[in-house]
Amino acid sequence: MWDRLIAYDREIFLLLNNLGTEGWDGFWLFITDKLASLPLYLLLLYMCVRKLGWRSTVWVLVTTALMITCTDQLANVFKDGFQRLRPCHDPLLRDSMRILKCGGKFGYFSAHAASTFAVATFFSLLLKRYYRFLPPVLLLWASVVSYSRIYLGVHFPGDVLTGLFFGVLTGGVLFLLLKQLLHKFAGKPLR
Repeated sequence: MWDRLIAYDREIFLLLNNLGTEGWDGFWLFITDKLASLPLYLLLLYMCVRKLGWRSTVWVLVTTALMITCTDQLANVFKDGFQRLRPCHDPLLRDSMRILKCGGKFGYFSAHAASTFAVATFFSLLLKRYYRFLPPVLLLWASVVSYSRIYLGVHFPGDVLTGLFFGVLTGGVLFLLLKQLLHKFAGKPLR
């Protein structure tokens, strides 16, 4: 059964990866760059300061740093533990895929997907009562960044879906932790 799932993952990867065209390559290379999300992060910071105040926002920043560290390190543990080759390193796929970027040897699971979905989940839960439009926008952003990893040839869809799962889980858990921290130390409970 595991072999069958891996085969489906490869097939879906080839389908999605080969949808790419040279005209879109620059866009997807930009989207996958972590600095491309900097304006969004600054906007989220502004929204937090505006609605929660500076004191609570400091706790948000600390929690966000912890969240990104958790998703990144958990992805590294999985990469070292499973040692599944990235598509760009898989000799069975090299001649039938588009490679625009390649990372380390192993890719299960996607740290980009995990961290973007963690941020999307965390800030959606944190700010949804103030900005109803924010959750769909953040989920769309996380989905686009995650798809960029398949487009570029860096991750299989299964890598991205696992990253999505761990990202949503981490974002939700750290939101609950932040609620406790703010209630205990900042005197400002979140709903």
